[in-house]
Amino acid sequence: MLLSGCMNNSSVTEEEDKHIHFLYNFSTNSLDPHVDSSYVPLRAGITETLIRLDEEKLSIEPWLAESWEGEDGQNWMIKLRKDVKFQNGKVMDAEAVKMSLERAVKENVAIQNALKIERIEADGYTLRIKTTEQFPEFISELVNPNVAIIDVTETDIVNKPIGTGPFKLTSFVPGSKLELERFDEYWDGASKLDQVTFSFNEDANARTLALKSGQVDIVYRPEVESLDMLQEDEAIEVESTSTFRVHQFTMNLQRESIQDVNVRRAIDALIDRQKIVEKILLNHAEVAVGPFLPSLPFAPTYDSQPSGEDVAIEYLGKKGYTMMDGKMQKNGEPLTFTLLTYPARADLPLIAQVFQSDAKQIGIDVEIRQIETPEEYMASNRDWDLATYSNLTAPRGDAGYYLNATYHPTGALNFSKADEPELTAIIDKLNQTVNQEDRAILAEQAADYVYENMINSFVLHPSTIVAYNKNKVINWVTTKSEYYMITNQLDVK
Repeated sequence: MLLSGCMNNSSVTEEEDKHIHFLYNFSTNSLDPHVDSSYVPLRAGITETLIRLDEEKLSIEPWLAESWEGEDGQNWMIKLRKDVKFQNGKVMDAEAVKMSLERAVKENVAIQNALKIERIEADGYTLRIKTTEQFPEFISELVNPNVAIIDVTETDIVNKPIGTGPFKLTSFVPGSKLELERFDEYWDGASKLDQVTFSFNEDANARTLALKSGQVDIVYRPEVESLDMLQEDEAIEVESTSTFRVHQFTMNLQRESIQDVNVRRAIDALIDRQKIVEKILLNHAEVAVGPFLPSLPFAPTYDSQPSGEDVAIEYLGKKGYTMMDGKMQKNGEPLTFTLLTYPARADLPLIAQVFQSDAKQIGIDVEIRQIETPEEYMASNRDWDLATYSNLTAPRGDAGYYLNATYHPTGALNFSKADEPELTAIIDKLNQTVNQEDRAILAEQAADYVYENMINSFVLHPSTIVAYNKNKVINWVTTKSEYYMITNQLDVK
């Protein structure tokens, strides 16, 4: 049954058509690019953004936009490419882009907060945008997949968005798969592929078996335990690439026990990062102290801190907790945590289980609760203390995205409900700073504040692992941003 969702009749058409079957680890029930948190429309090659990330230089570059100006950081002029068509044949001009951006802002509060747009004017192939305040990093926010450009005059954006990408949608089964075909009038050169199947399966073992059996051609995040087996197969290529991602423990600061920094430091001390990296990720990761990869220019250097059960007990003692009858308690009330996790990232439930076991050693009971869509659940419910969560922290090569989204009171991913005036002031200053060296200093200050106050706790930076049939697939690239997957360069032998 697990494999049945991946089945495709590609063997019938393979002799006639060039086809690739890609299997992803997150499912979606909506293809509305302005609200879809799994970014499937962009990843599947349906949509594109005005600006994209140059992953080698860690800088932004034009995509649907041709150039931009905005010296004062508030009044922007963006010139669009004049050779772009939507997949329904309509021309992409400034008016169409204006309508798409306005819809993104209307439908997605997080985008509204991120872009800070006061007004947009369209003239031919030129956009003029004024932001509500000086915002030098405005252009980099246009990399966000939720700001993808679509024809908003179409009637069924949830099930059939019309974008500008190299592949147009032919069918969509929510939670199961997309069928795509080449868009012959694609502005950057039509793909050599005729068709692509982009399917979903959140079971890592099932994804691995689907590749081994030849049912699919490319698998995103196969089961880590199966990597040795896959690497021994001469027909399979396995790529492991460091990314801008961090696995973290998100703290619910609205829960009474979590509000004390000593309790949060005790939680952090209980996380056995090295064991998790070695035993669960099989060293396809590196230990994290803060949110940013140490190689990034705005990542702070942290002093080594003691950890372990004794350290956790010492922190809890500062809050008045003592061990009685095998339970960590205060005033007769045992300390317990509800810990959220989700199966789409197979390592997160295992990390939760390791923490549950280690916490039990000092008398703390941890209830693990499995959820399906973490963003929706954590935003709507406050009946949890901790959550294992995975986040892209620098997908645009800059710290601003993560800091705004995760720690600013208006941030879309501020599931902790952090509202720290000092931290907010640093982020606000970062948003108005142009010089990259000054931005790096402010980003370090913000990351240091998060660490000192243990607003969230960071576990590891995982590698992105992709496995594919190397006897068939050509030009697959495993990106650090995890944004660009199905491209017009992808091909088969």
